[in-house]
Amino acid sequence: MALRPTFDHERSLWKQGLRLVAGVDEVGRGPLAGPVVAAAVILPPRCRFAWLADVRDSKLLLAPKREELAEKIRARALAVGVGVVPPHRIDALGIAPAGRLAMAEALAALTLIPEYALIDAFTLPEVHIPHHGITDGDALSLSIAAASIVAKVHRDHIMAMYDALYPEYGFAHNKGYSTAEHLEALARHGPCLIHRRSFAPVRGCVVGGGV
Repeated sequence: MALRPTFDHERSLWKQGLRLVAGVDEVGRGPLAGPVVAAAVILPPRCRFAWLADVRDSKLLLAPKREELAEKIRARALAVGVGVVPPHRIDALGIAPAGRLAMAEALAALTLIPEYALIDAFTLPEVHIPHHGITDGDALSLSIAAASIVAKVHRDHIMAMYDALYPEYGFAHNKGYSTAEHLEALARHGPCLIHRRSFAPVRGCVVGGGV
């Protein structure tokens, strides 16, 4: 049974007088195409919105529920920031550094400076905001889970836009992940501009004798 995220981590910080606590998460580490996207969300201290009962790690929610919750999070959060690292930067940096960069950009995009950040899995030495990483944070912290939803919805919208540009790959459905449909399209058409050249299935793709 999946864990239900709570405000336990946030509450310990609120009790210390830290009002602006950001949850941070990123999505899009595994796909063969498209950006890695992170979000930072500062929820009001001790908020009791009824819809928070539905907030989970974005991977556990169906797309319509993610869309609904992302809209509510954006409407009621004190601040929301998003960071996007494109495929060519992922190729240059590697996926883990690119994910950390997206998180740092999401924190920098907040209209309020957080007093503390709770980050899924990572720590960010380059970020000068007190923070700590929480293993499985999107399953434990409501702020991190809210960030995972915002990030996932934002990335899905980007991939739907790319689907209009490159309809042969099915990005609106596979979101750049290595589905059979996507791999077949790669074999047939070769990589497009948003494919991650450093990822093995793309790097090894040969079309007409060329890579």
